[in-house]
Amino acid sequence: MKISKQTKREAKQLFRSCRVNGLLDEDRARLVVQRVVAAKPRGFLAVLSHFQRLLKLDIERRTAKVESAAPLAPELRADLQSRLAALYGPGLATSFAQNPALIGGLRVKVGSDVYDGSVQARLAALQESF
Repeated sequence: MKISKQTKREAKQLFRSCRVNGLLDEDRARLVVQRVVAAKPRGFLAVLSHFQRLLKLDIERRTAKVESAAPLAPELRADLQSRLAALYGPGLATSFAQNPALIGGLRVKVGSDVYDGSVQARLAALQESF
């Protein structure tokens, strides 16, 4: 479905109204959707579709996934969380997971940013160079 500029503008305006101190307020987002569905203005499905896309992008930007080959110590987890919060701002949700395929090191993914310091990535880069 092609979305017009006006529809995008309206969705962005709705999205901006859901932010409080730079962070998304889920209750406001739910209220906005309820009000738009109740009012059913012209083209509301397209507006809600783009609004949903903006919400997903914002949630991805505010979610960090940290993978390590072995379990991380609580001090290291806390340090990593504080450094990511300093880099990406407050409101960052961090999840930790184990991935033995990494062999060693860490892989951190925040939104579309990926920091891969794993042994697996280094071996793959070495293989590419041959």
